[in-house]
Amino acid sequence: MANKVRVRFAPSPTGGLHIGGVRTILFNYLFAKRHHGEFILRIEDTDQTRFVEGAEEYIFNCLKWCGLEPNEGPEQGGPYGPYRQSERKPVYKKYAEQLVKEGHAYYAFDTPEELESKRQVIENFRYDHHTRMQMRNSLTIPHEAVESLIKEGTPHVIRIKMPENEQIHFTDMIRGEVSFNSSEVDDKVLLKADGMPTYHLAVVVDDYLMKISHAFRGEEWLPSAPVHILLWKYLGWAEQMPQWAHLPLILKPDGHGKLSKRDGQRLGFPVYAINWIDPKTQEKADGFMDVGFLPQAFLNMLAMLGWNDGTDQELFTLDELIDKFSLDRVHKGGAKFDYEKAKWYNAEWIKRSSAEELLPYVKDVLLRKGIENFDNQYLQTVIDLVKERCTLLTDFYQQASFFFEAPVQYDLNAVKPKWGKEKAEFFKAFAQSLVAENELNSEALEANFKALAAEKTIKVGELMLPFRIMLVGGKFGPQVFDIASLLGKDETISRIEKALTAFE
Repeated sequence: MANKVRVRFAPSPTGGLHIGGVRTILFNYLFAKRHHGEFILRIEDTDQTRFVEGAEEYIFNCLKWCGLEPNEGPEQGGPYGPYRQSERKPVYKKYAEQLVKEGHAYYAFDTPEELESKRQVIENFRYDHHTRMQMRNSLTIPHEAVESLIKEGTPHVIRIKMPENEQIHFTDMIRGEVSFNSSEVDDKVLLKADGMPTYHLAVVVDDYLMKISHAFRGEEWLPSAPVHILLWKYLGWAEQMPQWAHLPLILKPDGHGKLSKRDGQRLGFPVYAINWIDPKTQEKADGFMDVGFLPQAFLNMLAMLGWNDGTDQELFTLDELIDKFSLDRVHKGGAKFDYEKAKWYNAEWIKRSSAEELLPYVKDVLLRKGIENFDNQYLQTVIDLVKERCTLLTDFYQQASFFFEAPVQYDLNAVKPKWGKEKAEFFKAFAQSLVAENELNSEALEANFKALAAEKTIKVGELMLPFRIMLVGGKFGPQVFDIASLLGKDETISRIEKALTAFE
């Protein structure tokens, strides 16, 4: 590619970051890195009525957790700043005025009440080539009167003047040739009464000024494409227009419609990257990070929603994704979200991660549960013992907490039916036999246990479950002699003696 690849993600700070948005970030990022280009973050905060406190910082945190840090953005700075549209307000007015001057746009003075009354009279009212000449705008009002209204500070917007019955074409990098008829598109507002641009004007102006080479966005933006193409043309920048790709939607698990926050709440899975609490309603939406996903598993799962490399490979590191990614392998159709498959990716990534890599995540899980008495080396040994049993990072608490805290409750229902005096005597004798040991070796421990069982003529199988429940409290955990070995002599004896009292 002759020119430098520059891509951008341009979210609005209006709430949590949906996985569809994160996948758009990921595909932008992979494409940029694949072509040694730059990934830019731009905050599209021109709609001040929808601005939500804390949403911008939340977006930054999501990118940090995912490891998809931009080259330029509000935090990083860069040569094409500022990277918040609200800080670029004067820039847009100039271009909107230029469009009016050249006849491609016009001033519209209609009040919200006047527009509403039109909607009452005309079903499915649209401000377009059919209706614009019935409205209060600079196409219907004499020039002198327009100048007076503007001078007096009369509230007005600037609208694009969509041509009639013109075919507008562009080549989409995923969908191929796409065509629209201009008559089907209304005269979108470009500059609002408060002087802020709408998305339509701002995205074109900023992509031009920031030298964006490729623009990837969700397919829900396809209907806006003709407005944007005309703006590139009318502003004289058609040669610099980025190549576009409209990404397929992430669909509900049943495939019917776009996946939404409500679907996650209804079906019990996250649809945001990180927990989001709406500051106005205090409504909470779960995030993948908080339910226990590794960022690399989350990204791997997202990449496979609508893309594959043409092979059966499913597990990819970020570097492998960068190396393999190409837009011609992105599917045109939507991708069904499957939470069970998402958890499978996480379980596989937990298995393939080293104890050292998992350490900070597991520490965080345990600390949040109030477990603080551990050293890193010991915890890494525990992680290696239990990680095969964990699907989510939060599973490490159930699978590992007994290595740090003795059980306070026991699954007595699993023990009582087959418990008796001879088994109690066995465990007293077994605990006594451990006193002389210096350190517990898993293999030696198992051999002693079996030898004592044979001596007492009790089946080993009938002793294993009570022993496990004595050490961990329930029917779970890794190999029981590995647990005892890691707990050490004193703790193992203490737990046997404590459990014997509870089993009576």
